[in-house]
Amino acid sequence: MNAHTKKLLLDVVEAGRSIQVRCAGRSFGEYEADRWFRRTVEREFEIIAEALNRLSQSDPDAAATFSALPRIVAFRNRLIHAYDAVDDATVWGVVESHLPVLLNEIDELVRREGETL
Repeated sequence: MNAHTKKLLLDVVEAGRSIQVRCAGRSFGEYEADRWFRRTVEREFEIIAEALNRLSQSDPDAAATFSALPRIVAFRNRLIHAYDAVDDATVWGVVESHLPVLLNEIDELVRREGETL
């Protein structure tokens, strides 16, 4: 695994963990009611998706290990370009259901490659 791939994966992991820390012990109602909370989570998702998009260009083999990469990039595009139509429940669902899967996939790839982030 080259240094650029490791950097992009580290960006994803740091942003993902940031989301998990911010959301731990919080409810959807709190998320929905707090603009700054929502914007923080959305920004971290933008970073995750942009890093994975760059990974798909620089290391397609590594990127291919992420089952939802096209959906993640599409999610980023929605957050950025259709910001006024973002569904809070969808974002919260990604936090709860899809983010842990992605972080596990990264952990597996890093372990398989005998690397650390």
